[in-house]
Amino acid sequence: MSPDDAHAQQIASPTPRPRWLEDVERIDVAVYAAIARTPTPTLDRAMSRLARAADYSRLSLAAAAVLAVAGGPSGRRAAALGLASLGVTATVVNVGVKPIGRRRRPDRVAQQVPLARHVEMPSSRSFPSGHAASAFAFATGVGHVLPAAAAPLRALAALVGYSRVHTGVHYPGDVVAGALMGAALAQATTRALERRRQTASA
Repeated sequence: MSPDDAHAQQIASPTPRPRWLEDVERIDVAVYAAIARTPTPTLDRAMSRLARAADYSRLSLAAAAVLAVAGGPSGRRAAALGLASLGVTATVVNVGVKPIGRRRRPDRVAQQVPLARHVEMPSSRSFPSGHAASAFAFATGVGHVLPAAAAPLRALAALVGYSRVHTGVHYPGDVVAGALMGAALAQATTRALERRRQTASA
C-alpha cells in the first residue's frame, strides 16, 4: 500500500474510540447478556408490568397528583418542582442527547431475552435511558422540598431503570447514564427555579 493509499484509508476510517471506552462497553454488554440468560420467571411479569406502567412518566405523574392533593403547600411545591425537573430532563435527553449518542437498541433475539419479558421496543436511540432520566429527575426535584418523599421515589426510579434492562430494551450503562443525567438536570432546574422565586419575592 502506498503512503497516499494509507493516508486515504485513515481519512475514510472513523476515529478510533479510546480503549477504556471499548472495555466499558464490553462490560456493559456482558452484564446485559448475563441478566438475559438468568431465569427469573416470577420477576419477569412484574418487571414487564412496571416497564409499561412507567411509559410516558405515568408513575411520576401519579405521584405528583398524590403529593399535590395530600401534601399541602409543601406537597404542591414538591410536585411542581418534580414535574418541572422531569420536563426539562425529558426534553434535554430525548431531543439533545439521544440523537448525539446514536447507540442502537440491544438485539433481544441475539441475546435470547425471554419472550415473557418483552415490552414494545422503542424506536429512539438507546443511550441514555429516558425512563431512568425522567424518574430520577422527578425524585430529585421532589426531594428538594420533601427529602423524606425522595427516598421511596428514588427506589421506584431504580426499579424502573432496572426494568428497562430486564425487559431487554436498554443496556445497564444506558440506565446508569440516564439516572445521573436526570439527577444533575433536576438539581440545575430546581436551583434556577428557586433563584427566580427568591428574586420575585424580593
